[in-house]
Amino acid sequence: MIYLDNSATTRVTEPVAKIADRYMTELFYNPASNYPPSVQIEKEILSFRSMFSDYGYAPGEVFFTSGGTESNNISVFGCVRKLRGKHRIITSKVEHPSVYNVFRYLQERNPDLDVVFLDVEHSGRADLDQLESCLNEETALVSLMHVNNETGAVNDLNAISALIRKHAPKAVFHSDGVQSFCKFPAERIPCDLYSVSGHKLHAPKGVGILLMKKNTPNEGGLIGGGQENGFRSGTTNVPSILALKEAVRIYRDSSDAFIGQMRRCKLRLYANLISMEDVFLNGPAADGGAPHILNLSFAGVRGEVLLNALAAHEIYVSTGSACSSSQKSENRILSAMRLDKARRESAIRFSLCPYTTEEEIDLASEAIRQEVAKLRKYRRR
Repeated sequence: MIYLDNSATTRVTEPVAKIADRYMTELFYNPASNYPPSVQIEKEILSFRSMFSDYGYAPGEVFFTSGGTESNNISVFGCVRKLRGKHRIITSKVEHPSVYNVFRYLQERNPDLDVVFLDVEHSGRADLDQLESCLNEETALVSLMHVNNETGAVNDLNAISALIRKHAPKAVFHSDGVQSFCKFPAERIPCDLYSVSGHKLHAPKGVGILLMKKNTPNEGGLIGGGQENGFRSGTTNVPSILALKEAVRIYRDSSDAFIGQMRRCKLRLYANLISMEDVFLNGPAADGGAPHILNLSFAGVRGEVLLNALAAHEIYVSTGSACSSSQKSENRILSAMRLDKARRESAIRFSLCPYTTEEEIDLASEAIRQEVAKLRKYRRR
């Protein structure tokens, strides 16, 4: 089996799984309790919060959630619920559904909101000239993803932050960092709110993080027992949180090697496939963008047909976001990039992880060559 759909989810590695198992079967205590084992677990969770100082967030600015979707929903809904009167909120046309569909929902149901969906450049990055023209004193929220989950296009968060501070200094800046966290060297994140998902980092599904700067106007999420400083109630998911801690530690300790391996495999895959006839790159240049995502179109072959042909070889790829792949509709991301219908329908997303090997890339490339050649024999003339 060759798995090239790591943007959909990643396998939980053995060291991470062992941590989760330990805190489910041995150290199963609730950190909200007051006896010594529970207090020790709370200290371990606090030490995880402290790991985010390199990104510019204090322990009290780190909140655990059920995943990227919840973190994104809290970021947008929580900010909007604080608003009174007319305001502008800004996102882009290529956001993940957990942001894009929230903005659509607000656009349809809240007449006080002027909802702006930015265009993107041909590479898939947000149009910053348009952003600058849209920012004004009524702007309350800007939500722009760090890395696009389908094309690997990278938005310059520092440049976006600078524009917001210049033209709309009271606006909250949120970024969906689900596809970017740990995929670049650690550096300060210039956002008020930043979303992270565990299962993109070889941790379990169902755990995420919301990084939120102190004094950010946000009403939070679930109401209940007051966990997460009253911001997001619910019994602390200790096994998954501490498994995610281990996954982040492994990524951080091997950052250069992991990023280098993903980029080498991505460039090898690109070199292997772009030499084929009528293969087109969708998104930023192969040596740019995120190190782990490559989107290509194979003219004359429908993406879902090629996906199924490769699955017969136990090679697993994607035609887009796992959160919308079951919906038979136009690819919103590639449409926003102004790619023609044939190009959109023949697109395949390859997404790698640090454990992807160059041997796997070569084997997958050969299978792709064979299947594309076979399928093109049956294309309509």
